Amino acid sequence: MKKYECELCGYIYDPAVGDDDGGIAPGTSFEALPEDWVCPLCGAGKEDFVVYED
Repeated sequence: MKKYECELCGYIYDPAVGDDDGGIAPGTSFEALPEDWVCPLCGAGKEDFVVYED
């Protein structure tokens, strides 16, 4: 699964890790995140994320 980066603050959403604070279990793809999910660091919406190229 692809990782996604917040364009505003640089947070990387890694599906292998999920978002424990946001109640997102490991293994949850970015596409499967709820539409109202926001970046845990800056509060940006999913529309502010791009595919992370490492």
